[in-house]
Amino acid sequence: MKAKTLNREELFEKSPVWNAIITLTIPMIISSAVSMVYNLSDTYFVGALNDSIQNAAITLAAPAMTLFYGITNLFGIGASSLMSRSMGKKDIDTVKRASATGLYFALIAAVLLSAITLIFNTQTLNILGTDDITFKATKDYMFWTVGVGAIPGIMSIMFSYLLRAEGRSMQASVGQMSGCILNIILDPFFILPFGLNLGAAGAGLATFIANCVACTYFIILIVKSKDNTYVCIKPSFVTFKKYILKDMFIVGVPGIFQNILNVVSMTILNNIVAEYGANVVAAVGIANKINQLPIQVVFGFTQGVMPLIGYNFASKNYPRMKETIKKTYILTISTLMVVLLLFNFAGQPIIRAFMNVDEIVKTGAWFLSGFGISLPFMCIDFMVVAISQSFGMGKYALGFSFVRKLFLEIPFILLLNSMAGVMGIAYAQCITEIFMAIIALFVQASILSNKRLNKI
Repeated sequence: MKAKTLNREELFEKSPVWNAIITLTIPMIISSAVSMVYNLSDTYFVGALNDSIQNAAITLAAPAMTLFYGITNLFGIGASSLMSRSMGKKDIDTVKRASATGLYFALIAAVLLSAITLIFNTQTLNILGTDDITFKATKDYMFWTVGVGAIPGIMSIMFSYLLRAEGRSMQASVGQMSGCILNIILDPFFILPFGLNLGAAGAGLATFIANCVACTYFIILIVKSKDNTYVCIKPSFVTFKKYILKDMFIVGVPGIFQNILNVVSMTILNNIVAEYGANVVAAVGIANKINQLPIQVVFGFTQGVMPLIGYNFASKNYPRMKETIKKTYILTISTLMVVLLLFNFAGQPIIRAFMNVDEIVKTGAWFLSGFGISLPFMCIDFMVVAISQSFGMGKYALGFSFVRKLFLEIPFILLLNSMAGVMGIAYAQCITEIFMAIIALFVQASILSNKRLNKI
């Protein structure tokens, strides 16, 4: 039976742009915010133990978790971008084949990541910067989050990407939020002394259970609505057709390279920061966790509008596409200016809510200040990457990843550390994003020029 339209044409073609943006982005932003709250709940409850080793374990495992999300970016962004553009061209067969191919390729990658983490456990932990003190806590946390948790975690995120590509942002967000809320509920019982008292390992176990629940929700949703969705879970729809794979990987590969480079950057940062002691590692980890909340807001806006941009780009409705981009900028930058002020004027109370240790509070607040200033500039970079991915122009997103990490952020981390120590490192991201925003604006002007669009 042919899938129903689900008001896709109404949403993508006729609905007022403000309404379409809100419909597609707000559920994603809410689910992303809830997701970050559950990440912060890990940090909060582990921090309540007043054991910097347990908190450092979560920080040291962050690069592995970044690689985890790189897989979903590779196949999720690649497949969803192709789906939305194919919908704009009314090519439903490609929509279904892109969803099935992305889904099963991600499953294979999740199995491989899980196997590598379990088999090469010691080598992986050494690379992440653990020492004799932090080794066991980090190992226990990673066992649950990556070792056995890669498959349900990656697949639940993949399902949400594919559902959003066809305009079902609310259903996708409900699935993600269900897992996150369960995680928040389980955290205190698994982490703290009055419960299982597992520390960082308890945080990992709660995450594993929550991801299993979310993954189950998505499978049931898609099976029950099989006649009303383009998301396909039938293995027979997996394809090796060159044009589909090429299109998916052109858009998706920059996503995993960005995450791999994030892993490299975070690993270098962790190894440098580790020299300053467990308290500094914990402070940087807490600040990074808090900073992920506004970053997810940026990600929610920019990734949420990708189907709308891609659909109208493919159907050649350029005025609507450009209006979408303009209004998304207005919403996102306005929101981030509020966060900038909050991070710079309330940094210490925010950090103290997680760990009441003076050194951690002072260092963490300093990092929040640097992160806050970078956010409006980061929005420009993220938006241009989303535009290029919506157009199927993955080379721009790939170029941004290499420039940001290899030529700017990593060198700035090393330079500022040598010049001003850990306090200098706090502004490496800020300086990087200012340079990236300037580059992004030039790229955006080029790809949105009437001359360029008329040639496509």
